[in-house]
Amino acid sequence: MIWLVLLFAAAVATATLLGRNDALVSIYYGGWRLDVSLNLFLLGLAVSVFGAYRLMRTADSLWNLPTRAREWRALKRERAAEAALREALAELFAARFARAQRASQHALELQADVPALKDDAQFGILARTIAASAMHQLQNREGRNQRVEEALALGTPRASSAHEGVMLLNAEWAVDDRQAERGLALLGELPPGVGRRTQALRLKLRAAQLLRQPLEGLQTARLLAKHQGSKEAAQSLLRSLAMEALEQTYDLEQLGRVWQALDRTDRADAWVVAKAARQACALGDAALGRHWLQTLWPDLGKYPVEARAQLALALVECAPGLGSDWLPRVESALAMHGHEPALVAAAAMAFADRQLWGKARRLLEQTATADTLPAPVRRQALRCLAALAREESQDEAAAAFDQRAAAID
Repeated sequence: MIWLVLLFAAAVATATLLGRNDALVSIYYGGWRLDVSLNLFLLGLAVSVFGAYRLMRTADSLWNLPTRAREWRALKRERAAEAALREALAELFAARFARAQRASQHALELQADVPALKDDAQFGILARTIAASAMHQLQNREGRNQRVEEALALGTPRASSAHEGVMLLNAEWAVDDRQAERGLALLGELPPGVGRRTQALRLKLRAAQLLRQPLEGLQTARLLAKHQGSKEAAQSLLRSLAMEALEQTYDLEQLGRVWQALDRTDRADAWVVAKAARQACALGDAALGRHWLQTLWPDLGKYPVEARAQLALALVECAPGLGSDWLPRVESALAMHGHEPALVAAAAMAFADRQLWGKARRLLEQTATADTLPAPVRRQALRCLAALAREESQDEAAAAFDQRAAAID
């Protein structure tokens, strides 16, 4: 409707302006004279100008046809190169690594023939990175390293993100090859901002675990915990690393250094404290283990059942040489949590070590029959019962307890 209204408006304007125009235009050429109306002259002039314009455009198009043909062929090759790069990425994600390698090589060959892509460092880095990723999956380490070196050599400020990605992948592949020291060296070459990214911290943590460096892993894990949202997963990781660091100690001096190197939150973790106490007892200093347990024992009620069990089982191992100051603590814990087998076992071993057999006998019997307790704890309870039976000259009962202890796997 709008075009129809415009058409009628143009017709009315034309009729109004040109309908009653009696002017003439005289054209003289030699001895000839041509008289035409002004309307016809203006129309002819407009047609002539339009025809001349079209003629010039046609001539220009014909003159520039070779150039346009070259540009069209270059554009076609550029699109082919981009398509080959997309195909390589798709094949890599589809786990068709040989195809991904061929497609990336084809993209690089096309790039060399395209002026617009010849100096595009990011395109070259991406193509070589895809090829290196495919070779890594195919266990072609020599070809992978060659592609990585070529990609790193193309690093420019305009392709900084791609360059950083290659450096991260190179470090990840070193860790995958279990070359932890090389992986840490590659991570150390990253710019400071890149080295604090989540992926870099994860790789550093994996390398520290491969090198059996739990303290270094602890520092990395704390940084990683700030980047991740799952506090439970971070706490579990920190706990396992702290326990691993304690387990790797071989003397009391080293154990003390590792304990002091732990964070305050780690030294307040029930699992970590229990592991430290067990390690101290294994290295011959049960008193040190009881000292560490003493820091958490008054607050047993604040911990979950599993945490209380860890602390109680650690006290079982640290019971030899237990002082009388522990008896009120054990009795208080037993009064509040007497239904928990681990605390019953801790109280039994504490009373047995102090030779309070009247209190220890029933608790030792409960410990010996508690299937949820570890086998060494039940075996130790039976041996204590056997020792008590021998003191009471009940040799048959003592032999029965010894047999039951030997039968526990």
